[in-house]
Order: sequence, then structure tokens, then C-alpha cells
Amino acid sequence: MKKKIGYVQNSPQFGDKKTNFSQIQDLLKNISADLIVLPELFATGYTFTSRNEVEMLAESDQGETAIFMKHLSLQTGAVIVGGFIENSEENYYNSAMIVDSSGVRGIYRKVHLFNKEKLWFKPGNEGFKVFDVMGMKIGVMICFDWIFPESARSLALNDAEIIAHPANLVLPYCQKAMTTRCIENHIFAITSNRIGVEKRGEDKFDFTGGSQITDLNGNILSSAPKNTEFVDIVEVDLSLSHDKSLNPYNNLLTDRKPKFYTSLNR
Repeated sequence: MKKKIGYVQNSPQFGDKKTNFSQIQDLLKNISADLIVLPELFATGYTFTSRNEVEMLAESDQGETAIFMKHLSLQTGAVIVGGFIENSEENYYNSAMIVDSSGVRGIYRKVHLFNKEKLWFKPGNEGFKVFDVMGMKIGVMICFDWIFPESARSLALNDAEIIAHPANLVLPYCQKAMTTRCIENHIFAITSNRIGVEKRGEDKFDFTGGSQITDLNGNILSSAPKNTEFVDIVEVDLSLSHDKSLNPYNNLLTDRKPKFYTSLNR
């Protein structure tokens, strides 16, 4: 089951959806694939200074970002996964849409909020989901979810073949950590990160770039520069992720002992 998978790495302009859409579309000109991951909050930028900004930039799953992602799917032939601000009954989430040529196939709401995200968004309330789209079982997590091993493990336990990981990374650890996440779950992952500096109000974020495709043995199949717009597509056999055995005696999932993993005091 070979699939062409990839990512876009770019530098969104805060609040300028039209420019950000155009930038992504140009970067994917003449690109075809089965799965493409865009960064976290790719349509809006990241560094909010007020709740009002979040409200102004938020959308439903039928908004302009969903329409753009459907157009992008038609353009590339790919399932598109990318981040947006979700407005659901006046609750705001840092979310990712999964979109194909027919429209929105699902939404994941970020569970683990980072830094001031806790001021602007509600934490995801629907858990870690796997979406069966175009013959791929796609698990989704967003940015800071990576630091909690349970995120990727939950997706693996729900039969994900690959993790789509939109990100706006500022900590320097994720890219190396994703090799471990993939090894311990025998799963593929695409981390799509942004680049650039965003300084607004009292905050300044330097985004780390280095978008990455990691295979189920922890090999890095693609690594983007730290400060350059970049697109890459590689071909992988997702069916390899079905086998969780390390040898005839050890299986990454069935050897687990959950009853021993939780402290009696926590």
C-alpha cells in the first residue's frame, strides 16, 4: 500500500488568510500526492494578543479555510491536513481539518495546549481520532501533543498507520523525539512545522522549521531546513505499520502492561 506523503513548511502572515492561502497554493504548484500536511494555524498565524483576535479569525468547518483546503485537495489529488481556529457554538479550539476532494472528512481538537494557548482556546474534548480516508488510516495530533507519549500511543492503539502532525514548534526537541514516537509505536509520522519570527504584543516566537517525515523504524525520510520555505513528498508503504512485532516474542502493543503504568497517587 504505497502512498506519496509530504508536507508544506512556510511562514504565515498573521491574520492575512488570503496571502497565506496564496502562499500555500504556489508552493504546491505542480505537486501531486496522497497525503499533504500543513502547519498548525497555517491560515491565521499564531501569536494572538486578545480573545477578540481569536474570535475574529475563527471559522466553522464550512468556512473559507475548509473551502481552500478542498480546492487544494482537488489541485494535488491529496488528502490535506492543516490547522485552523475552530468556532463551535462560541467555543474556540486549536483544531486540524482533514479534507479531501469531497470536503471535510473530520476535525481533531488539540488536547494539550501550550503556553498562552490556554488563554485563547478550550482544550480538545474528543480525544485522539483516526480518520479512514482514501485508503489511509490517518491519526492526527497537533504540535505540543508530541511531548506526551500517550498521544501517539493512543493513535497507534486505534490502528493509525501514519500520524499527521501540524505544528508551530518553538522548543528544540520535537524532531528528535519523533524518532522515538515512531519507533515505540511502529508508525509513520509527518511533522509539518512553520518558519519565521512572529512578534506581537509582549510575545516573540522563533519557529524552528525542520519539518520532518519519520518512518516506523525512526529513520528520517525527509528533513526541511530551519528557516526556508520547503515542500517535500516521499513514497512509503503504510501497510508496514500493521506489524507491531519486534521479534517472535515481543509485540509493541500486546506486551503492554497498563495496570502497572499509573501511580496509585495520580
